[in-house]
Amino acid sequence: MQKSVRYNEGHALYLAFLARKEGTKRGFLSKKAAEASRWHEKWFALYQNVLFYFEGEQSGRPAGMYLLEGCSCERAPAPPKAASGAAGGKDALDKQYYFTVLFGHEGQKPLELRCEEEHEGKEWMDAIHQASYSDILIEREVLMQKYIHLVQIVETEKIAANQLRHQLEDQDTEIERLKSEIVALNKTKERMRPYQGNQEDEDPDIKKIKKVQSFMRGWLCRRKWKTIVQDYICSPHAESMRKRNQIVFNMVEAESEYVHQLYILVNCFLRPLRMAASSKKPPITHDDVSSIFLNSETIMFLHEIFHQGLKARIANWPTLILADLFDILLPMLNIYQEFVRNHQYSLQVLANCKQNRDFDKLLKQYEANPACEGRMLETFLTYPMFQIPRYIITLHELLAHTPHEHVERKSLEFAKSKLEELSRIMHDEVSDTENIRKNLAIERMIVEGCDILLDTSQTFIRQGSLIQVPSVERGKLSKVRLGSLSLKKEGERQCFLFTKHFLICTRSSGGKLHLLKTGGVLSLIECTLIEEPDASEDDSKGSGQVFGHLDFKIVVEPPDSAPFTVVLLAPSRQEKAAWTSDISQCVDNIRCNGLMTIVFEENSKVTVPHMIKSDARLHRDDKDICFSKTLNSCKVPQIRYASVERLLERLTDLRFLSIDFLNTFLHTYRIFTTAAVVLEKLSDIYKRPFTSIPVRSLELFFVTSQNNRGEHLADGKSPNLCRKFSSPPPLAVSRTSSPVRARKLSLTSPLNSKIGALDLSASSTTSSPTSTYSPATSPPPHTAVLESVSGDRTVSESTPGVEIAELSPCRSPSTPRHLRYRPPGGQTADNTHCSVSPASAFAIATAAAGHGSPPGFNNTERTCDKEFIIRRTATNRVLNVLRHWVSKHSQDFELNNELKMNVLNLLEEVLRDPDLLPQERKATANILRALSQDDQDDTHLKMEDIIQTLDCPKAECFETLSAMELAEQITLLDHIVFRSIPYEEFLGQGWMKLDKNERTPYIMKTSQHFNDMSNLVASQIMNYADVSSRANSIEKWVAVADICRCMHNYNGVLEITSALNRSAIYRLKKTWAKVSKQTKALMDKLQKIVSSEGRFKNLRETLKNNCNPPAVPYLGMYLTDLAFIEEGTPNFTEEGLVNFSKMRMISHIIREIRQFQQTSYRIDHQPKVTQYLLDKTLIIDEDTLYELSLKIEPRLPA
Repeated sequence: MQKSVRYNEGHALYLAFLARKEGTKRGFLSKKAAEASRWHEKWFALYQNVLFYFEGEQSGRPAGMYLLEGCSCERAPAPPKAASGAAGGKDALDKQYYFTVLFGHEGQKPLELRCEEEHEGKEWMDAIHQASYSDILIEREVLMQKYIHLVQIVETEKIAANQLRHQLEDQDTEIERLKSEIVALNKTKERMRPYQGNQEDEDPDIKKIKKVQSFMRGWLCRRKWKTIVQDYICSPHAESMRKRNQIVFNMVEAESEYVHQLYILVNCFLRPLRMAASSKKPPITHDDVSSIFLNSETIMFLHEIFHQGLKARIANWPTLILADLFDILLPMLNIYQEFVRNHQYSLQVLANCKQNRDFDKLLKQYEANPACEGRMLETFLTYPMFQIPRYIITLHELLAHTPHEHVERKSLEFAKSKLEELSRIMHDEVSDTENIRKNLAIERMIVEGCDILLDTSQTFIRQGSLIQVPSVERGKLSKVRLGSLSLKKEGERQCFLFTKHFLICTRSSGGKLHLLKTGGVLSLIECTLIEEPDASEDDSKGSGQVFGHLDFKIVVEPPDSAPFTVVLLAPSRQEKAAWTSDISQCVDNIRCNGLMTIVFEENSKVTVPHMIKSDARLHRDDKDICFSKTLNSCKVPQIRYASVERLLERLTDLRFLSIDFLNTFLHTYRIFTTAAVVLEKLSDIYKRPFTSIPVRSLELFFVTSQNNRGEHLADGKSPNLCRKFSSPPPLAVSRTSSPVRARKLSLTSPLNSKIGALDLSASSTTSSPTSTYSPATSPPPHTAVLESVSGDRTVSESTPGVEIAELSPCRSPSTPRHLRYRPPGGQTADNTHCSVSPASAFAIATAAAGHGSPPGFNNTERTCDKEFIIRRTATNRVLNVLRHWVSKHSQDFELNNELKMNVLNLLEEVLRDPDLLPQERKATANILRALSQDDQDDTHLKMEDIIQTLDCPKAECFETLSAMELAEQITLLDHIVFRSIPYEEFLGQGWMKLDKNERTPYIMKTSQHFNDMSNLVASQIMNYADVSSRANSIEKWVAVADICRCMHNYNGVLEITSALNRSAIYRLKKTWAKVSKQTKALMDKLQKIVSSEGRFKNLRETLKNNCNPPAVPYLGMYLTDLAFIEEGTPNFTEEGLVNFSKMRMISHIIREIRQFQQTSYRIDHQPKVTQYLLDKTLIIDEDTLYELSLKIEPRLPA
């Protein structure tokens, strides 16, 4: 009988050799011998599922081996030691690690092993566990159970199949039986048919009755169906479907036009230039052709397919299913990312290629192609930049008219979300895309929705928090109520200003916005802005002291309801000035456009489009100007490149009041000119106003005037003999010296009225700002009326009852006789003010130029009328620019005393004008007062004031300060430092120059403050010696960062997260192991928000959609954008023209920065906390931090 098991010794030795060389785990272990008290040290090597042991590390032949498959390994307690053993030996045993390998069957003794270190023992146990294949055995067991379960299911299914087979057989039998019955019934019916036919032939009257009944049933059905159809046609659902179909038809037309534009781009430019690049003397290389056109050809093929699909859908009208088309289009739209990101580079390459005369000549030949319609190559390259925003708007409109239960709604919503995501990824330089995204983001935040934001011409101006003061009857303000409002924030409103509307919302706890039910959407054409509410009334006496002159009123006069007043309170005077300046500019902009349309189209028969086309300087490129296809807020083409002279000409053009151009110019003028040049131009316009109106426009005025006069002089009854409104209009002028600035022109059918008089009266009574005064009624007491020729009568010198009084003793000779003031009852008009705006003045001037004057006015008076009105309009324009400049760019005058004195001199000269209207005098005095005061109203806390308080008693320590206190004071400090940066430091990349500390000192201070706060966080954590204290410190700082996020201080969030991600902190594994999972999850969330991935994509999205001022954004994000713009495009073209498109992009970024700068936090300064935060002695430098980290947790041995 065989006593031993034979095995392949050679193969075993080979495996032992592999185990020594490539074993999973190798090292010395102590193996317990058969005797219970003896341990032998062996060298073990594990290979796959075989454990070899050798006498020593250099032994070539194994002393034995164990097969580990199916075994288990577990920790074993240390064996008991005899009491007589030495104490040192006992300590050595306690430090050793024991574990046992169990083989899972009887007859095999367990293998007892031990090692010196615990971590090494754990590694051996893990390796043996893997080698035992226990996981595979468990998985095999699970698979066997699943197999048995599946076998049972198969058996069950077989039984069910047999049952179904029997049922089918039974059904077949039943079918055969039913067939036989049907055959029998048919035979019976055939036998009865002759009898029925005879019955019908025999009863013709019954036949007639049946015909009449059939006719009546048909008539009733048709009538009922007609009623149903008519009801549906008049239903809201049908109207919505008609609008939806119209949107689709418009989209097809737009897509057809876009495909045609791409076809011209490819066939008239791309392919000919490719052929030219392959010629013997190529004017351009193939690489440059690829760089200029990028993937234009691919985009054309994509949209040709999409257009064909749209046309196929239209062929199946009225069934319009579009979602599947967008499903096909969406995966391929990523090609737009490449086009948009490289668009600027494409234009640069094209500009470089144009330096080659041969290429320039060839390109002009291609552009002369009739198919191009006079458009340049740059124009065609720009078209794809705006296609994605067009799709977003189209889908938004489609969804607005698509019912929630519609089969396409989910697919369209998915397509819209994907397009918006793609639009967010695209370049932020596309201003139209930015404007649309901003409007749609605000529209999505409003729970009720807001249809006016779907208008692409609606441009966002500013947003912020204001307090709405409640008003009671007669316009009285409740002062007691204001106290509760400021405490409970019941009156806090989120306000949004656009070029045409003003939105007032409340914010819910979830962050959603709700429009006010009354006065939530204010149309600026119906609004009057009163910047300094009248304090002469007894009821509102002293409101200036109560509100600190921070309140302003918006009087709303809707045409279909009663007027009402909205009283708003700004956090500071600086913010009030910014709000009122922007609102007044928007109001003037709208009314200038509307009045200009009425005046030209009704009075001079020169339509606004015709006037713009006639003045080629407004839209046609020239050697000193180049226009873009995008229109500004005044519907005039935006300037792309222009000389300084043309920019100054647009700034002072009396026909247009474009707030976007004014903001861009005042933000960036120091790049291409000086403040002295701008002021000189304004002074020149004031002194010589006729130079601001182009000669061609004046020719249109006078030619139209001559034609109208010559045409109607023969007919004395012609209505054109009388002006449709007086020139200037009747002005209700209050005797009180109230600082009311009314910027409202009461328009009767302002834009749609083609018949009837145009009421340009601006009213202001002492009873209420909402009360109106009609010229048809008698003037109220204590008012002075500016007399003018009425539109219903003629005036001659012999007309009785007309009394003319002088406005002032030093009246200018150019003032017309009929424009003098007549104070009733002998009252003087020294303290009066009137509500005339530059829009009304220009309307009056053009109306006077567009009609023949009434009998009783000679040519001299008519000329004086025009000169006077144009001078007044020029004065208003100069004051408007100066007011905007002084109120929103006061730093220009604080740093340049010479400029300040020149402006003061100009304003004093304006005040000396004897023909100055009361409103102009009031506006001039306000600008003088704002310019003369030396920051006495500036109550903002400054960093210098905080540093002076650092000498107070000893600061609090970190343990005694709460997370809320730290977060509030960090936010306060961050905003103070961020607010102190003057906007001129953002120009010219001064922060990247060698002399950056001299050129941009405040940006450098902001950067230093960021580093100091981050170093303080890291130093505070490293000051603790024990692990638990460090973990608690980390958790507290993460809580501080989360509170900063809630307060919209993203700069503070990044200060703390960057400190926690430093190598000295990040490597502390034992410390991080003590940090809770909730804190780690919160840390990941905060890092995701402020991550620099995708050019701070998440932070930008948060700031645009979920953040309102006050807030502290991360400054480095904006500096990166400005550096990208500065490096990508030059300030001047080769012809020396200003790159105003670049100025517009820079201004867009600066406006966003200043919006966050102007809104301050309502946080009280706590000196003890700020003393701790600004204590430089607590900061440890980077090298010392890392050395301290290594000392706390040394590196593990390799």
